[in-house]
Amino acid sequence: MLNALEVITTVVVGLMVGVEFSVAFVMNPIFNALPEDSGQLGRAHGGRMLGALMPFWYIGSLVLVAVWAIAGWRHNGAGLVVTAGALLIISVIMSILLLVPINNRGKTWTPENRPADWKQQMNRWDRFHYVRVAVIVAAFTLLVAALA
Repeated sequence: MLNALEVITTVVVGLMVGVEFSVAFVMNPIFNALPEDSGQLGRAHGGRMLGALMPFWYIGSLVLVAVWAIAGWRHNGAGLVVTAGALLIISVIMSILLLVPINNRGKTWTPENRPADWKQQMNRWDRFHYVRVAVIVAAFTLLVAALA
């Protein structure tokens, strides 16, 4: 049972990392290269779509890691799992305090109602997101190491 939990948790966190990595290094550069208002509209739509999904994914990943840490407390790699959980907590706190407020504004913008500094706000979101991606990549790496 513990083995199944370990694999499921690692896959769920790994997929989350893949989505967030793709947003940072694939989707947003594509949106930034689109002409006129297309990039801003794409970011707004992505913010609505992923903004609805990611809270469940982040919290679900954290719960799975916590269950793994408790169930596997006496097994090798437990410290790595606990550390990965701590990193996921940091990513959730970062999301709530830094990224979600910007995303909540950005997902409502249209070319007609966006603020003059919308690009600066998106660049700020991107910088915070790069840090969050690094944090969740580190958490994922620790989970993979705990499996070994």
